[in-house]
Amino acid sequence: MALVALEHVFFLFIQMFLWTTLYGLRVFGMTEEVAKNSAKLAMNQGLYNGFLAVGLVWALATNRTETLIFFLICVTLAGVFGGLTVNGKIFFIQALPALLALVFYFFCGMGQN
Repeated sequence: MALVALEHVFFLFIQMFLWTTLYGLRVFGMTEEVAKNSAKLAMNQGLYNGFLAVGLVWALATNRTETLIFFLICVTLAGVFGGLTVNGKIFFIQALPALLALVFYFFCGMGQN
């Protein structure tokens, strides 16, 4: 679960600060022109990813089961939507780790409070 939060901190950093760099271009397979034209949208998207990360960290730090489940479901749904509408790789990078965290939580004894 903490790895899912870290992943979203990473997304925030790339989308808000590295979007137009060579690294950002390579990660997202964009041209400089596309990156420049979409930089403000990417910063907004990065901020949302930061909110997801903060929600997960808060849930873990305060042991709030319902909040953790809520944010993992949010991440999963966002990854499924992105995978269907933008690029199928998004499902594997974003949704699958959150989905696996949910499965681990419920089926490996952590969800039995």
